[in-house]
Amino acid sequence: MRAIVVGAGHNGLVCACYLASAGLDVLVLEASDRPGGGSRTDETVPGYRFDTHSVAHNIINMTSIPRELGLAAAGLEYREMDPFAIAVFADGRRVRFHRSIERTVASIAEIDRAEAAAYGAFMAEATPLVDLLTLGLQGGASPRELCGRLLRRMPQAARVLRRGGLRLTGELLGGYGRLLRSRLPSDLTRAPISAFAAHANAGPDVPGSALFGFWQAAYHRHGQWHATGGAQGLSDALARRLQQLGGSLRCDARVTRIDAAGGRVRAVELAAAERLAADVVVTAIHPKAALLELLDPPLGGSLGVQLAAAHASNTVQMLVHVAVDRLPAYTHARAGDHNGLQSFVDELGELVAAFHAAEDRRVHLPVPAYAFTTSALDAGLAPPGHHTVYLAYPAAPFHVEGGWERAAPTVVESLLDQMQARAPGFRDTIQGIAVRTPELMARELHWPGAHPMHLDITLDQLGVLRPIGALGSHRTPTTGMYVSGAGTAPTAGIAGGPGRAAARAVLRDVG
Repeated sequence: MRAIVVGAGHNGLVCACYLASAGLDVLVLEASDRPGGGSRTDETVPGYRFDTHSVAHNIINMTSIPRELGLAAAGLEYREMDPFAIAVFADGRRVRFHRSIERTVASIAEIDRAEAAAYGAFMAEATPLVDLLTLGLQGGASPRELCGRLLRRMPQAARVLRRGGLRLTGELLGGYGRLLRSRLPSDLTRAPISAFAAHANAGPDVPGSALFGFWQAAYHRHGQWHATGGAQGLSDALARRLQQLGGSLRCDARVTRIDAAGGRVRAVELAAAERLAADVVVTAIHPKAALLELLDPPLGGSLGVQLAAAHASNTVQMLVHVAVDRLPAYTHARAGDHNGLQSFVDELGELVAAFHAAEDRRVHLPVPAYAFTTSALDAGLAPPGHHTVYLAYPAAPFHVEGGWERAAPTVVESLLDQMQARAPGFRDTIQGIAVRTPELMARELHWPGAHPMHLDITLDQLGVLRPIGALGSHRTPTTGMYVSGAGTAPTAGIAGGPGRAAARAVLRDVG
């Protein structure tokens, strides 16, 4: 049986590996020049390798996918980021968020004992809740595995829900801004937690975004991880494993049409007028592009209308890659401070204002920012003694007044100014800069709106409701046609669950 997977992001490759391991004849088609999608690492500054989208991998390491696919044997190595985050306040205060909650509480207590106690209490309630929520991220996991996890976690979760179920329910329906204000005394902890929560492309006031505030407990529970060689290490290991399993991958192969005459998949057509017959097609690209543009005839009726209405905000991410001849010399720095995310968000209100501005197609100054310096963990990313600094603006508008050609220099200067203020002399260490605007990222990977999640991660577009309820099983009304990728169940991010779940749906259907 011939299966074609459209899109060689990590979900497409995960899906292809599971299908190939079951004996299907699998071909993966990728429009770009190399596999990876949101999990790519490129030499954007000569001699320096930067992650072009994702940096820290969290969700996939909560699953059994790396073990089931034997990715370590295919060359995948993860190194833990600990501390996983540090708050680098402009006034010189530093808070370090370690894998250990106890060490984190001790770090906060160096500045404010009451805040430290509040953080510890927050994590004590958030951890069992997150343990339950992570069960929903195990897309395609075996029933035995899910039941085992549920039985282990249910007693503690039941106690927490019994004590504060009504409060937790109300909090989950709100935004993480409200959650953090109600749980924590000040921006000493609110601000850096919000910097991590912003990774979900959801603003602090978005209903249902509280999930991403609670998610702070997941970093303590499961850690935050860097793939050796950069995020590309995951994609390359998956590509190697696919080849070992007998599957194949073609890059620079842009699909222009999926022939589904008569209500079943028949073939995939490429830009070069090439036609490839298929019994099964799994698309690991934006679900709207797959089902409303490539599929012929497209998804129609009420399902087509529902999918067309699935929403994505105007708020995405802009990056600046800075090559330097030494690590940023943060004042009051300690060993390990460069391991994880370095938050420059001093006030939660800054992030709130920035997300509102982005929806109005404006840049908010100073831009909220954070940095990763993964060369501190992985020396192979830069020349000897040199380093990579990944500066991110997580509340950038995709559509911006005046266009990005005019807006980009202002954003770059704001990011560099903030780094200079926290690490005096930083500008003197710069060896090169690569600016990655939302326009560039959308064009590079054919991402509508440059949205790395494809669709907003909101309560109405999460789990089996992603992208819409009728497609939550990864099946479509067209026989042989399946969907996967960041815009499908259970969630976006470097998860792998959508890929495994789509593969399991195919294998159940074909027996």
